[in-house]
Amino acid sequence: MTYVVTEQCIKCKYTDCVEVCPVDCFHEGPNFLVIDPEECIDCAVCEPECPVNAIFSDDDLPQDQEIFLEINARLSEQWPVITEIKPPPEDADNWRDVEGKRQHLEE
Repeated sequence: MTYVVTEQCIKCKYTDCVEVCPVDCFHEGPNFLVIDPEECIDCAVCEPECPVNAIFSDDDLPQDQEIFLEINARLSEQWPVITEIKPPPEDADNWRDVEGKRQHLEE
């Protein structure tokens, strides 16, 4: 099992989850975070820290978010590790309740 960052993180990119991760499995892209499935130890401490509820275990992943298993795996190989909390984008609160953000993902 692994944890997966889903669509709700796009353009929000709150990093509360990063700060609690004991194995540094988060990677940062321009407007999204991903979890490296090879590094994740399934501890679940990140899930409740996400203020937009964008993190799920792969067992509980909503069906319409299953594409993010592949996205997290692929982008975690390309993007740098993030280990410290950072301020979110200035317009993050404007995006927090927006649905259907997949087309805004910057790879």
